[in-house]
Amino acid sequence: MRRITLDDVANLAGVSPITVSRVLRKPDAVSPGLRLRVDAAVKELGYVPNIAASRLASSRTHAIGVIVPTLYNVIFAEYLFALHEVLVAAGFQVIVVNSRYSEIEEENAIKALLGQRVEAIIIAGTHHTPLSRQLLAQARLPVVETFELSPNPIDLNIGMSQEHAGQTATQHLIERGFRRIAFLTGNLDHRAQSRFDGYRLAMQEAELPNLEIIAERPRHSYVALGSDLFAMTHERGDVPEAIFCTDDNLALGAMQECRKRGIRVPDDISIIGFHDLEFAACAAPSLSSIATRRFETGKLAAERVLAALNSSVVSRAEQIDLGFALIPRESTAI
Repeated sequence: MRRITLDDVANLAGVSPITVSRVLRKPDAVSPGLRLRVDAAVKELGYVPNIAASRLASSRTHAIGVIVPTLYNVIFAEYLFALHEVLVAAGFQVIVVNSRYSEIEEENAIKALLGQRVEAIIIAGTHHTPLSRQLLAQARLPVVETFELSPNPIDLNIGMSQEHAGQTATQHLIERGFRRIAFLTGNLDHRAQSRFDGYRLAMQEAELPNLEIIAERPRHSYVALGSDLFAMTHERGDVPEAIFCTDDNLALGAMQECRKRGIRVPDDISIIGFHDLEFAACAAPSLSSIATRRFETGKLAAERVLAALNSSVVSRAEQIDLGFALIPRESTAI
């Protein structure tokens, strides 16, 4: 068994390898009859062009690198969908790499993508190793940092203030008269840490005692973890009046655990989540949440990358705050 080559296609079609290459690269520049012969040979042999060889012969790779911290959490699904919708339609291949919430793995991903000569890199996050920042700054290609706001953007930064969002969620609970407010999180990554900072700031501004009613477990965020975290909080006697969960999966799990234990939401306890995932409006009771603009973030990042690639003007560091929205529902009703 060996790979099918350009020469094999040329022999079957009865043309030269150069002609086959021209048909594949610029099909509109050849006659319909020639194009049909070559296309038929390509299909019969199952030939796939050698992209690596094409990249060596051209200054363009038509590949965009995307780095996300996880492929497990659904919050990145809309973001990746938007990126693919815009970039694939423009003729680009999207290469997605999972950094697994590790700055070292992100650094390795950046090296790998630059080694593949991608034309731009889009990253979920703004916290990087010094070497990662150096590589991205010196790469001379569009770089977009997303999901949060950076005090020192490398190039383009599209996101929102995670701290302000956490503060807003907590203030929503405080305004409803709650004083004992718990904070539940899985991985306390940079974004979750910023939400926690916002939680603490809101509590301090309200002059509420810092009760440190916090449940944390370094795992992926999923519904069952929310149930476990609430059970842990409840069993140690730290029964809060309200809970701020760092995402909706945890919040849904916490509500399910409340139901198991005969604790009524919102009569006995109020719960607010984060991200406003699709199920939040359909939960029983419906879940209050902070809506984040994930699809819009991916769409805008892709559009700005395409604009940068089609422009001869060197871009300056820029920041776009897409903001967020508080969505109050039944789970925090009084």
